[in-house]
Amino acid sequence: VTKEMMLQKQLVWSQKMEAVGILAGGIAHDFNNLLQVILGYSQIILQREALGDKAKADIQKITSAGRNGAELVQRLLAFSRKAESHLRPVDVNPHAEQLKNILERTIPKMIQIRLLLGKNIATIKADPSQLDQILMNLALNASDAMPDGGTLTIETGNVFLDNSYCQTHAGVLPGQYVSLGVSDNGFGMDDTTREHIFEPFFTTKETGKGTGLGLAMVYGIVKQHGGYITCESEPGQGTQFKIYFPAVEIPETVPATKPEEVIPKGGIETILLVDDEAVLRDMGGEILGQGGYTVLNASNGAQALEIYMKERQRISLVILDLVMPGMSGKRCLEELLKIDPTVKVIVASGLSVDGHSKTFIREGARRFVSKPYDVTHLLKTVRDVLDAN
Repeated sequence: VTKEMMLQKQLVWSQKMEAVGILAGGIAHDFNNLLQVILGYSQIILQREALGDKAKADIQKITSAGRNGAELVQRLLAFSRKAESHLRPVDVNPHAEQLKNILERTIPKMIQIRLLLGKNIATIKADPSQLDQILMNLALNASDAMPDGGTLTIETGNVFLDNSYCQTHAGVLPGQYVSLGVSDNGFGMDDTTREHIFEPFFTTKETGKGTGLGLAMVYGIVKQHGGYITCESEPGQGTQFKIYFPAVEIPETVPATKPEEVIPKGGIETILLVDDEAVLRDMGGEILGQGGYTVLNASNGAQALEIYMKERQRISLVILDLVMPGMSGKRCLEELLKIDPTVKVIVASGLSVDGHSKTFIREGARRFVSKPYDVTHLLKTVRDVLDAN
């Protein structure tokens, strides 16, 4: 009976987190559209030669604030598991060692950092940058919990989670895992606080010292990686976070070097821009217009198909928003390909759900651009797709 009650409690909590994740993902999408306008028009204004130094400095502050907002949105997307991950084989030990080197230069000297790294640690499949985000966030939280000093411990190991463990932990499958632990001997948390720590915007820090999105982001990333996270804490006894990542038998590969960025050139082609937000269509038209392109606008999928059938001979590229009322971007893409299997389409969205970019590429799109996008990156992507066969 006790086991069933534990599982029922975990299931209710999991369902609540899933519902909060759906809400967070929707909020993030709307914020992305707002930030797209702020960042896009800021970059457009900064390119004007007649802009004075004072005005330029003020616009740069707006741009900086917009980018900070975009980072918060990415944390919300991570929590709702709608931030795209670039997974590859990873050894967690070097990441833990790198974090120790960074923390020794940043956190108070009275906090001792202890590494307990297992030997012959199995490989996991993870996004290296997101793994670093997890470690850094947990470590900084641990540091904040020890204002008078203490010990921060980072440990790794191989572990097999058997049927007995999985029977008392909802959503965990038996198998080989890599464990990653971050613990402190700080002031700890009571049960009420511990039950809410992974919820977006929940924070025990005073106003201005925390967004309440750090642990929510950690939770989302762990779940997106197929992992499991636990937290044990008692007032005055410290806190221990334990993460279990599924082990994989894939040899480490050398990541490909990124091609050197080049300044995007413009063109004279005609582009059909499809977005249900009028202000985003206006901004996109101005960005593309500065590159020399002629822009046709459509406010929904049905209008886009109508314009494309009428102007097919002169339209060289379609930039298609994925999340629109009525006909979705996915359906519009399918219909465009029926009209012209060779149509060049760039899909754009603030939601990159579980590798959807690769899904849309397989279904016929040429490239995927996340919003809010960088103006230079957008123009380069447009040129790359137009120049490709």
